[in-house]
Amino acid sequence: MFKKVARMVILASIFGTSTTAYAQPKECPDLHTIEVVSIENIDEVEKALKILVPIAYEVGEFPELYSEWEVLSLKPFPLTKGNKEDEDYYGMAKHFCGKGVADRSWLVRLHFPKVKAASGSQGQIFIAKKADSGWFVWFKYH
Repeated sequence: MFKKVARMVILASIFGTSTTAYAQPKECPDLHTIEVVSIENIDEVEKALKILVPIAYEVGEFPELYSEWEVLSLKPFPLTKGNKEDEDYYGMAKHFCGKGVADRSWLVRLHFPKVKAASGSQGQIFIAKKADSGWFVWFKYH
C-alpha cells in the first residue's frame, strides 16, 4: 500500500497535477425542481437547518459529537462573492452541478464545538429547496 501511494505522489509531482481530490455529490439536484430562495428568507433556512444538520451529521460512530453546532456562514452561493473562504465553495458547487444549481443553492458552514480536532470541528453542506418537498442537503463536504 505504501509503495502504491508513494508512486502516486511521485507521478503527481512529475506531471504537476494536484493530489487533492474532492468528494463528488452522489447526484446533482435537477435545476428545474429547485427554487431560488433569497437572503430575505434566511429565517426559513435557519429553521430548516434544525432538521438538516442532524440528518447530515448525527450519523456514524460518534453522533453525539455533532449534536451541538453553530452556524459560521449561511448565505445563497451568489452572495459568497468577495469572501474568499466562502467563494471557494461556490466554485466547487458550480464545478459539481453547474452554475444554475449553484445559483439556487445555499452554503452552510458549521462549527461543532464538541469535536476537538480542528479539521473535524468544521463542516460544510450545500442545500437547496424543492417546491414539492422542501429543503435538502445535496452535498456534504466535511
